Amino acid sequence: MQTNVTRAICVMNNEQLGVKGLVKFEELGEITKIWVTFSGLKPGKHGFHIHEFGNLTNACHTAGPHYNPYKKEHGGSSDEERHVGDLGNLEADDNGNAETVYEDRLIRLTGEYSVIGRSCVIHESEDDLGRGGFSDSKTTGHAGGRLACGIIGITQNF
Repeated sequence: MQTNVTRAICVMNNEQLGVKGLVKFEELGEITKIWVTFSGLKPGKHGFHIHEFGNLTNACHTAGPHYNPYKKEHGGSSDEERHVGDLGNLEADDNGNAETVYEDRLIRLTGEYSVIGRSCVIHESEDDLGRGGFSDSKTTGHAGGRLACGIIGITQNF
């Protein structure tokens, strides 16, 4: 029997670019499972992150930096040194669709470091996971502009 299961959802949409995404979160004890589905992307890899703020008053520009409560350097989703919001890359196929499932031990839906009310952002370029040597590699992964974003909210069901 599962107890204390918490769910959240993030709907992402950029009508101008035709990019749509759905991110579902489920906290299961020490692990949060994250299902991600996108359409309308250019084929290839795109950086995907949780950003600090749920403020989308100026589109994705006001979502702030990657969520980083422990003040770490940028990295990949399986790196010891990473922002909580660093989820690496999604790879879109030739039709612009991307789908993946993450299991993460840092992302929480409950407690002091909850991501509820923060935002998800998909970027135009590949995240270099902090290894690219660019001036912004250790902060943003040099992932480029923000294509679509949405606020993470509580839900009962998916």
